[in-house]
Amino acid sequence: MAGSTGESQTLDLDERTELVRAVKAGVGETAVVIANVGTSDTRASVEGAKRAAAAGADALLAVVPWYNKPTQSGMLAHFGAIADATPLPVIVYNIPGRSVANILPATLLDLARKHRNVAGVKESSGDLKQIATIVRDKEPGFRVFAGDDHLFLPSLAVGADGLVGVATHLNSREFRRMYDAYRAGDTREAACIHSGQLALIDALFATTSPIGVKWAMNQMGFKAGRCRLPLDELPDALADRLRPLLDAYAG
Repeated sequence: MAGSTGESQTLDLDERTELVRAVKAGVGETAVVIANVGTSDTRASVEGAKRAAAAGADALLAVVPWYNKPTQSGMLAHFGAIADATPLPVIVYNIPGRSVANILPATLLDLARKHRNVAGVKESSGDLKQIATIVRDKEPGFRVFAGDDHLFLPSLAVGADGLVGVATHLNSREFRRMYDAYRAGDTREAACIHSGQLALIDALFATTSPIGVKWAMNQMGFKAGRCRLPLDELPDALADRLRPLLDAYAG
């Protein structure tokens, strides 16, 4: 929660903390609450980690700092400080398309060896070779999650464990069926389901995410509101493209 789709960059620390508290109160022990605490400031990220833990988070997500363009050694120190702030499991969120910097597999796995509560990665580099390298070299128990909906099935094929998605706010049942089919060895069925989701995924990402998915959730009866500026409204032409696609996921 409070990742890219949750518009973390426009939430202040008090809002993030209250969000964790509210979600945890709502789900109790029926779900695991993973709170993004990553910022471009290590001190602020550490404080966010402590406050999220106190508010009831079960685990933390920490995105690679954006705009700063940290070095690999800087990222090692940054994420190490977050990991040392609480005993909670920490998942590193690598999304160089937004943060510019890319945490390399060697840096990530060195971090996990030095900080045992660094438990996994949300990999949104779009680089299947990088994902496969992490899967090959990681220690047992370290989880690799795809961060791009359209790469979930290819990521499973190279050994990923799961997905942290965007389109899945709308089509989680279809993605679960795809996952189950793949794990059962029915790759043909998994590929068929994958192909059937591409039109929705393409439309959702035809403009900056999460503009599309928040609009779609509102259309389906979820009071998601609109994005905070500087993200603006969904263009009318894209709304016309998305609207008929949502019928398959209603109910």
